[in-house]
Amino acid sequence: MKILAIDTSTRFLCLGLSEGKRIYEYKLELGTKHSALLIPTIKRALDALGWRMPDIDYFACGLGPGSFTGIRIGVATIKGLSWAMGKPALGVPTLDILAQNIKDVEGDIAVALDAKRGLIYCGIYRKKKDKISRLRPYMLLSCQEFFKAVKPGSIILGDAAGLYHQEMAKYIKGVNILDKDSWYPLPYNIITLAMAGIKDKKAASSATLKPIYLYPKECQIKTVGK
Repeated sequence: MKILAIDTSTRFLCLGLSEGKRIYEYKLELGTKHSALLIPTIKRALDALGWRMPDIDYFACGLGPGSFTGIRIGVATIKGLSWAMGKPALGVPTLDILAQNIKDVEGDIAVALDAKRGLIYCGIYRKKKDKISRLRPYMLLSCQEFFKAVKPGSIILGDAAGLYHQEMAKYIKGVNILDKDSWYPLPYNIITLAMAGIKDKKAASSATLKPIYLYPKECQIKTVGK
């Protein structure tokens, strides 16, 4: 079984390919160049393994939340490839992918991504005996709301930790803020979650893929007075 999985919701392209227990990882900082470089990068990765696109059995992609443009590019690409190859696809929430970055420790976890406009995309989890469970729905919070939502002593990761490190340390007692090596999705984790989804028979037609947008509206229109 071969899987191709991507996440483009951050400034990094997270690309994973797997065959059985073998997982191949590609992580590239593309900034805002996902639209130009995603397909060529996928092709180069397949060529390096001697694979062809029709060889892929399942396609998977990160659903966000994150960069609106990045999410749309990733989901549209996987939808297109899945439809063209006639193969099933599944989506994996980006916050779930990031929560898997926690290794060798247990406890409460808060994944925090910069949502711009002074807001934070947030996922609250708990890790116990190597199992990570999501405790609350995915949230879009102000900084103050985030400080109240996170339990004292929690582990925090995600790029919002870089923006609000001092405030988090001040307002959340005993918090453990991880460094930037843990702030972005990893190919191994999206492949692992995709495998779990396939095992649970969550893969389906590409038409079922829907991005996770937590903002109430994609665009805000303001009326300017004369």
